[in-house]
Amino acid sequence: MKILINDGMSAAGIKVLEDAGYQVDTNKISQEELPEKLADYDAICVRSATKVRKELIDQCPRLKAIGRGGVGLDNIDVDYARSKGIAVLNTPAASSRSVAELALGHMLSIARSLNDAHINMPSKGKQSFKALKKQYSKGMELENKTLGVIGLGRIGQEMVRIGLGMGMNVIGSDPFVNQVKVRLGGKAHGIDVTLNTQPQDVLLKEADFISIHVPALKDPIITSSEFAQMKDGVVIVNCSRGGIIDEDDLLSALESGKVLGAGLDVFVGEPSPREDLLQHSSISVTPHTGASTIEAQDKIGIELAEKLISVLS
Repeated sequence: MKILINDGMSAAGIKVLEDAGYQVDTNKISQEELPEKLADYDAICVRSATKVRKELIDQCPRLKAIGRGGVGLDNIDVDYARSKGIAVLNTPAASSRSVAELALGHMLSIARSLNDAHINMPSKGKQSFKALKKQYSKGMELENKTLGVIGLGRIGQEMVRIGLGMGMNVIGSDPFVNQVKVRLGGKAHGIDVTLNTQPQDVLLKEADFISIHVPALKDPIITSSEFAQMKDGVVIVNCSRGGIIDEDDLLSALESGKVLGAGLDVFVGEPSPREDLLQHSSISVTPHTGASTIEAQDKIGIELAEKLISVLS
């Protein structure tokens, strides 16, 4: 059987497939050429770049499986594929830790002005060292602050665990989850912690830091109405999907001081985010790299390869 890896896969994942006897092709095929060339393959693995829509599926009757390296499936017509007997697979657990750690990194960046200091220190030179030290002398610790986690899937639960490990008070909100259990520490000396979820309006009123971990949605869930409910000086981080936060309303909340700072890994209009977000001194930005660690990529590749083998064999 032939498998097309069209958006990349770790060497560890490719090895698992090859060791199982599959022919693996890693030469990327453009979206325009896929209808013709994908017809020769039994399975395709994608990330975010390649779209597998109804029209493409209809032109590839040999296709038995579509694998997505990552959590979301918004670039695949999942229901239609499954109606045609095609397995649709993803790797929801593999990158959870990496995404949650990046969200924590953005929180620390805002709390200690790392993003702004990194830009200003080299550009302003040694003469401004004392002035910059004074400017950035009002940082804050995360310990004893309240962390609100919106969305309690695998990544959200990992964020809960990290927040508790940092000594934060954690509130979780998810309309589909009443309670989560997380383990702090290792197997030998760890402890289990149970967290009862709260309504989102409670979270918005009480949280000092807010981290969002929800799937792609049609409309923003954080707009001017939600910002109005938050504490003054809140920090908000979005490492889920662009459009979850209304970007115009975020900029207004930053300018008014309602929001102290924001950490953004995702944007509307990727791969061309708006410049006023990228250049704002109170926003810490990364280019959608939540799952982009060596460890996560190996986990994603291996998990996806094993799932493909299970449905193709």
